[in-house]
Amino acid sequence: MGQHRFDSSRRELLQWGAAGLAGAALPVAGLAQATRETPRRGGTLTYLVFPEPPVLTTIAHSAGASVLVSGKVVEGLLTYDFQLNPQPQLAIAWTISPDGLTYTFKLRQGVRWHDGKPFTSADVAHSIQLLKEFHPRGRATFSRVAEIRTPDAHTVVLRLSQPVPYLITALAASESPIVPRHLYGDGKADTNPYNNKPVGTGPFIFKEWVRGSHVLYERNPHYWDGDKPYIDRLIARFIPDAAARVAAIENGEVLLAPASPVPLSEVERLKARPNLVFETRGYEYINNVYRIEFNLENPVLQDLRVRQAIAHAVDRAHMLKVAWYGQGQVIPGPVHPSLSRFYEPDLPVLPFDLKAAARLLDEAGLPLGKAGPNKRLVLQATPIPNEFGQRIADYLKQALGRIGIELRITSQDFASYVRRIYTQRDFDLHVSVMSNTFDPTVGIQRLYWSKNFKRGLPFSNGSGYQNPEVDRLLEAASAEPDPAKRRALIVEFQRHIARDLPDITLLAQQNFTVADRRVRNHTVGADGTAGNLADVWLAADA
Repeated sequence: MGQHRFDSSRRELLQWGAAGLAGAALPVAGLAQATRETPRRGGTLTYLVFPEPPVLTTIAHSAGASVLVSGKVVEGLLTYDFQLNPQPQLAIAWTISPDGLTYTFKLRQGVRWHDGKPFTSADVAHSIQLLKEFHPRGRATFSRVAEIRTPDAHTVVLRLSQPVPYLITALAASESPIVPRHLYGDGKADTNPYNNKPVGTGPFIFKEWVRGSHVLYERNPHYWDGDKPYIDRLIARFIPDAAARVAAIENGEVLLAPASPVPLSEVERLKARPNLVFETRGYEYINNVYRIEFNLENPVLQDLRVRQAIAHAVDRAHMLKVAWYGQGQVIPGPVHPSLSRFYEPDLPVLPFDLKAAARLLDEAGLPLGKAGPNKRLVLQATPIPNEFGQRIADYLKQALGRIGIELRITSQDFASYVRRIYTQRDFDLHVSVMSNTFDPTVGIQRLYWSKNFKRGLPFSNGSGYQNPEVDRLLEAASAEPDPAKRRALIVEFQRHIARDLPDITLLAQQNFTVADRRVRNHTVGADGTAGNLADVWLAADA
């Protein structure tokens, strides 16, 4: 499917969706890990998840660990191929009106919740209302949904107040799960007990959550998709210690380990093991970009010359090689390459140039010796508390030291880190990782939009950046239905960021999944192992 199927050709969308009516199952031929072998039934798949998820569904939460487990039980209207083109899940056909204001979904018939109740359009309507009120991103995604109609048990019509060009991409199980109305009828999605003992329509039925150890799921014998799932049991294991994760992967204690689960220093050694396979696809739906975010409340950092000097002092290619063992990609701006519709490689990036950095600092009134012997300036850096963030901070300390900037690194647990950045505002440089998600309006706008600068609001505009033209571009892109015009707006936005430098984009993370060779079909679309794993099966032991 091409990009035009999302926006310009409503007839083609309907025809594609209608074709889905005739198909019994989502095709996987040609996708990553798909094989032509006959699936083997039975067995238990042990699946690594870290850290332990705070909840087991994502109706009111977007924690990464919860994303990895939610879609096994509760499903979405759609799923997506590696180019983020929609594929059927609970919806089998869909149309978008030419003005982009009406979305009509035909739902799959004969589907039942795990407690035996029938799945209907009322469940979808209620779930969208819950997402609109409670989900961290859904509040924005569905904010323009003015009316939800259910003309029959298997039809849902969304009427929007303004176009939402990314809405058709936001309907995966991990992002916008559909939950049973009869269990969420009180409307309190954030405190509902079924968030931790989920009932869904998916291929696996929740059985138990042993805190600190695992979650156990069993095969749904009445799943709507033919004879799937193929495995009998799925166990999500929680292993917080990195060395223990490596050992569990090597000895087969866990067979599937997503989200770059091992230290970078171990990657090449593990790749050489004949029993393991590394997969880099399946992260198109959620994709990470590392950057240096400046606190623009600091008067020194308000001077563009100082920010430019820091940018000139950072050799990003060297950082990738030395600090990250080559596991990533240097990119010029805030859009991850996996969002190929919006990625722009030709941006005005400042080159590595220590002489230019020194000259700019001199011009900014920060000569050597101003802050002590051979020092121009002292800054505080706060990295996200993970291996990647710490390695970047260590590199920056050395790199900025070469131009007379002393970098003092603060380290803390995750909760304290979030509080320091977004509530206390106690930092100068923030080594940040942010997901672009499946669309720039959802994943990127929040980081640069002046209206999203709020003390205490996590994962938002942490720099305090304000540019009325950038606001205009972002707001226009959020409602522009024409794909070419929308790309032009987002590219122009990226050029402003490259010039204004509220942050410095460093690297696009290359996430990977490690799997035992016996595990087949674990990654068949853009959400990878965060998908429902209905296609997974286990080959016989070698």
